[in-house]
Amino acid sequence: MPDFSVDRRGLLIGAAAAPVVVAAQEPASAQPPPGRDPSGAASTADQQRRMKWWHDAKFGMFIHFGLYAAHGRHEWSMENEAIPVAEYQKFTAGFNPAPGSARGWARLAKAAGMKYMVLTSKHHEGFCNWDTKLTNYNSVNYGPRRDVIREFVEAGRAEGLRVGFYYSLMDWHHPDGARCQDDPAARRRFVDYTHGLIRELMTNYGKIDILWYDVSWPLDAEGWESEKMNQMVFGLQPDIIVNNRNRLAGDFSTPEQTIRAERGGRAWESCMTLNDSWGYQRADDNWKDPRTVIRNLITCQPHTSVYANFTRKGNTLYMHVYFWPGTDVSISGLKQKVLSARLLQGGPTLSVTQDGFRTHITGLPAAAADSPVSTIVLECDGVPEQDTLNVRVNKPRAGIGI
Repeated sequence: MPDFSVDRRGLLIGAAAAPVVVAAQEPASAQPPPGRDPSGAASTADQQRRMKWWHDAKFGMFIHFGLYAAHGRHEWSMENEAIPVAEYQKFTAGFNPAPGSARGWARLAKAAGMKYMVLTSKHHEGFCNWDTKLTNYNSVNYGPRRDVIREFVEAGRAEGLRVGFYYSLMDWHHPDGARCQDDPAARRRFVDYTHGLIRELMTNYGKIDILWYDVSWPLDAEGWESEKMNQMVFGLQPDIIVNNRNRLAGDFSTPEQTIRAERGGRAWESCMTLNDSWGYQRADDNWKDPRTVIRNLITCQPHTSVYANFTRKGNTLYMHVYFWPGTDVSISGLKQKVLSARLLQGGPTLSVTQDGFRTHITGLPAAAADSPVSTIVLECDGVPEQDTLNVRVNKPRAGIGI
């Protein structure tokens, strides 16, 4: 298991960020490749190609990072406390992340087994974490006086991680951010501004792997010109994947704070905080422990058990036991024959019996083999599937005694 002894609170205070559990290349011309669906909705061969690494990666770090960190009272504080723009801008004086923060995030992500990182480029507050030429409200003119996005990209690449940008379409700072809903001239200005910012992000930092849109208020897909937006993104970054929050289907869906598979086999990514806040909240010490984080990860392929979760790779089934029951465990409704069973961390040979309803594994040590989760590896004669309804309906039941 990786070493999780790092002082998480100390890391966040130094960086003023909140991590959440999610080679340089010159950009191509801004024309979408032939056959590209600008919405990202179609399950095309190109989409499958672009998403293969993401399906293999499975675990990434999402980092909320903005002026709200200097306030330390949640990333929605500007809105929820109705803080005037001029007053909120003063937080730039305290937004000064420690040098090397991005390298610290990347090293922590790699040590935890994560394969990609996504950083807030602009949150709802409107502050841009890069050297944009479209507004002076950015991290080069204020706060860090550094290009935070460039530091992040370089840190991720140095650790061999994929990198992506979160981008909020909603903007509480821009004068047209709300009035664009009803004022055509304001909409034109604000949409051009938005597309321009996204173009900079897709142009200035080499190859980018993910674009994570957020909060499309107050416009719909037509108002944002979302198809044109995605065409530009795909044209500049032919290998990128995008989510579904600019009112188009995108490549994947994004449930928050819940693990909920999409219908119809659609790709999805559950984004969950490590405490109870997305942005840095100085009073929030309700950190999830390693057992909870691991259980959340292994819940992403749900099967029925009261003390374990399951993942699989090919014909291999991994039974992750978080409440160790003792010398035996059972699986209800496993349809495949188990050819062999062993503990991931080594140990005695395990015995397996199957009667068509129960797979019973014996020979386990009385105490848990590992912490916080012990894993049993089952080699099956096919791709593992579970049918608990068959057990409920067809398992023999006792007769009524008289």
